[in-house]
Amino acid sequence: MIKELETVTLTRDIPEYGLKEGDVGAVVHCYGDRDGFEIEFVTAEGKTVAVLTLNSADVRQVGGKEMLHVRTLQKVAS
Repeated sequence: MIKELETVTLTRDIPEYGLKEGDVGAVVHCYGDRDGFEIEFVTAEGKTVAVLTLNSADVRQVGGKEMLHVRTLQKVAS
């Protein structure tokens, strides 16, 4: 079960924010039904890219044997 402050990863691209499957975010809020979450995605410098309301199909828990990866965030159109 996903909990607040847990690290999660996207299971799909969200192109309008420049996010890709596998990007890592932090759960900042779990809704009562535990199927909805507020997830914050930040750059390596700690700048917020997006805070999104997502459901359990959009994210998954990060596994203990997974390796994090760094990529350049493409500029998102304003």
